[in-house]
Amino acid sequence: MYKILLVCNAGMSTSMLVQRMEKAAEADGIDAKIIALPITDAATQLDEWDVIMLGPQVRHELKGLKTKTTTPVEVIEMRDYGMMNGENVLKAAIKVIDSK
Repeated sequence: MYKILLVCNAGMSTSMLVQRMEKAAEADGIDAKIIALPITDAATQLDEWDVIMLGPQVRHELKGLKTKTTTPVEVIEMRDYGMMNGENVLKAAIKVIDSK
């Protein structure tokens, strides 16, 4: 099972992206646990995930988060985030996990 954490400011828009990622995972037969958390809550759970994907609005947190965990941390592509392209974000997350 892939464990994917999406992080943004408040968790609102990213929760919509989670739903689209879950649909894409189900359609492709991929076993994944995907949740969204605000940056303030995510800091306590960094090591519980296979990958942490940051929303573009919190990309400034990338460097700091990378120093706090060995879990890979990446920024979601602006275009995929804006279009709520769950399939592309899921593929990007899995690519990072599989390359560990």
